[in-house]
Amino acid sequence: MPVIPAQRVLLGLQPLSVNSTRSLLRSGLPAFGTTTAVQTPSSLWLETNLPTLAVYSLRVQAGIKLIKNAFYFEPLDSRRSLPSKSVVGGENDEINGLSGIEIYMQTLTVGLSERSYPIHIGAGVLAQAELLLPHLPHKQVVIVTNTTVAPLYLDALRLMLQAHGKETIPIILPDGEEYKNAETLGHIYDALLQNHCERKTPLIALGGGVIGDMTGYAAATYLRGVPFIQIPTTLLAQVDSSVGGKTGINHPLGKNMIGAFYQPQVVIADSATLNTLPDRELRAGIAEVIKYGLIRDAEFFVWLENNIHKLLARDVIALDYAIRRSCENKADVVAADEREGAAGIRATLNLGHTFGHAIENGMGYGVWLHGEAVAAGTILAAHLSACLGLLNQADVERITQIFQQAELPITAPNLGVEKYLQLMGLDKKVEGGKMSFVLLKSIGHAYINKNVPDELLRQVLVEGTVGV
Repeated sequence: MPVIPAQRVLLGLQPLSVNSTRSLLRSGLPAFGTTTAVQTPSSLWLETNLPTLAVYSLRVQAGIKLIKNAFYFEPLDSRRSLPSKSVVGGENDEINGLSGIEIYMQTLTVGLSERSYPIHIGAGVLAQAELLLPHLPHKQVVIVTNTTVAPLYLDALRLMLQAHGKETIPIILPDGEEYKNAETLGHIYDALLQNHCERKTPLIALGGGVIGDMTGYAAATYLRGVPFIQIPTTLLAQVDSSVGGKTGINHPLGKNMIGAFYQPQVVIADSATLNTLPDRELRAGIAEVIKYGLIRDAEFFVWLENNIHKLLARDVIALDYAIRRSCENKADVVAADEREGAAGIRATLNLGHTFGHAIENGMGYGVWLHGEAVAAGTILAAHLSACLGLLNQADVERITQIFQQAELPITAPNLGVEKYLQLMGLDKKVEGGKMSFVLLKSIGHAYINKNVPDELLRQVLVEGTVGV
């Protein structure tokens, strides 16, 4: 289990005696947590390494009332003094004494007419049942997760839903890209059928991109379509795969070759779940964040150049901003071109992915994380853009440098030119037997090129890869 950084959580408003606090902690805490109570005249704080929902579980078990949105996360090595004032209830909730930091939830909308849906972003939003309940009309709820995420968040999510009269059915899958296949998908169908799940039974995807993609595809195909909800717990899933309705599984011959466009009812992106994310997974998610700056948001790219170190340090304000800005870009693209139509707007989201998917497949699914492969693939795409006389060398160097700052691969593995060409020939964007590439005219301006000269492509693959 990954180490969870210590954080400070405002738990409730009722002052408790020291003995009561100690009793509460002894009776309510999951065994893997390390938690200390800090009492102020008007509130109870916990200094804890528990994830958000485990704290919520403690709160429910102890019967303590928590004011809506009253979450605050702060690494203990940068400790500030505790607030001198309590959270104020009502419409004007606020937290004072936190050096200007306010606790808030941001909500975006993916505009797809009658299929539009909200994206709720913020630290602690997953513990707000009112964000989920409107999308759970049926008593029965299925939660699909994996063996890594389940010990962290499943029990507390089930407890929260059961407190509102929901019957929860957990489906726990093995963790890893190598399990994103038809066999694992079949386990989801088996559980749905064995539990007599109906057309109004919603599926909740609790996990990263693999869980979201498979749960979404299961929802799209079971009984020809049941509702589903995305609760992404990785940065990559929060900024990319949970938004836009792409669902599916891998095939031994190609990544994401079997799937469907199927939109969720709601996306709940709790940035506090990133506290449990391994550093390598966090870096992989940053690759997809950088992508938005490269393809359509040059101003955001400049911000990233100046703030990558904050994302790596898990600065909650920087992470929330990066998630919001990424989701805004993704939502705009999806609203304009949901299914990668002739305009090619949505296809630009695949910058680096033609090379990246080949890397993932060629190395074996799970050896390179998706974001790592996309990073190396984006560098190849930048060099190809430069070889075509589109991208200047200064921009190539800026792109290389930002991936280096993010501690991501900048050189692709040497699979051999012919192997790359074979794998890229299976890409979903192939039309009429010709490969399509997302390339850059400049930072912030991507386009689709369907006529890349074979000799230039081969040159870039030779010069941009190293032995493995």
